[in-house]
Amino acid sequence: MEAYLDNAATTRAFDSVKDIMVETLSIDYGNPSSKHLKGVEAERYIRDAKDIISKRLKVEPKEIIFTSGGTESNNMALIGTALANKRRGNHIITTRIEHPSVHNPLIFLEENGFQVTYVPVNQYGNVILEELLNAIGEDTILVSIMYVNNEIGSVQKIHEISKAIKTKNPNVIFHVDAIQAFGKYNIYPKREGIDLLSVSGHKIHGPKGIGFLYVKDKVKIKPILFGGGQQKGMRSGTENVPAIAGLGQAVKEIYENHDEKIKNLYYIKKSFIEKVSQIEGTTINGVGDRLEDSAPHIVSVSFEGVKSEVLLHALEEKGVYVSSGSACSSNHPALSGTLKAIGVREDLLDSTLRFSFSVNTNMEEIQYAVNILKELVPVLRKFRRH
Repeated sequence: MEAYLDNAATTRAFDSVKDIMVETLSIDYGNPSSKHLKGVEAERYIRDAKDIISKRLKVEPKEIIFTSGGTESNNMALIGTALANKRRGNHIITTRIEHPSVHNPLIFLEENGFQVTYVPVNQYGNVILEELLNAIGEDTILVSIMYVNNEIGSVQKIHEISKAIKTKNPNVIFHVDAIQAFGKYNIYPKREGIDLLSVSGHKIHGPKGIGFLYVKDKVKIKPILFGGGQQKGMRSGTENVPAIAGLGQAVKEIYENHDEKIKNLYYIKKSFIEKVSQIEGTTINGVGDRLEDSAPHIVSVSFEGVKSEVLLHALEEKGVYVSSGSACSSNHPALSGTLKAIGVREDLLDSTLRFSFSVNTNMEEIQYAVNILKELVPVLRKFRRH
């Protein structure tokens, strides 16, 4: 048996996504910039996907820019906004628990004269609002805060944060990395006060290599890719029609019977936490008294006395697939900044795994994974003591 519990890293594409992509690769394969019928047919897929996404977010189609994925969306939001607004100020605010695709562009901006303030979070990974507000000044041009943390599943009160930011300084642009949140929550940028929103396709059963950035109308942002002027000059390059069509289909399908899907995810998460907590020396990270205050699909577990990488590969041999943190930082292994920021004990920083679920996850997989953990953890602890 197999148990794929690494859905925060990537999800299996819906069959309907695969089907529409095959259609655009084999039948409607024209370049959407071409003026002939094949080009018009290809362009229709882009328009349809934009309509699906904009209706879901309750925004205008012109406010959606397709990108190569979450990383590009975050880079475009941060670098593009900083460059476009540098005459107004050079101060940016973020948190200590952001994804590398936010953290690293900000390091780049710091190296190029911008000032970045990193505000702390509490033990559950929630932004300390007072600290955030204290950091906002007249020269603050941008605040970037993720909706759902990719390692521990903490959920920020985005509307409340936005309201507080805009009250302190109405000119601040608010960027939200919603890569782990979109598909799990009903997100309405205009209602929640979000100016820029990043989304990735492969987290919601769409293809890899595609995402989008919502840019609120009239928000000043500069492109970071230049070429043939596609997407009104905001993101040059021939549009990836198969991936865009697949993304639109994934958005459509992930939100069908949405409440039921999320209710089931919370049931799976609750069951997993109850079962894995029976193993001696386990700690669940970032979850408070109310399970619903955390995301429905992510659980961070520390296993005292067991190296995370050793346990990860031992699970892999039994067909259980999990992560030791953010998949995007796995090429540069280091102790998690998120776990440090929420105060996880030092001896547990290198003993933590992330288990993440999707609409495809079932209770048989959960039970199998827990059984394997109960078998492996005591053995690996003995081995480490020797």
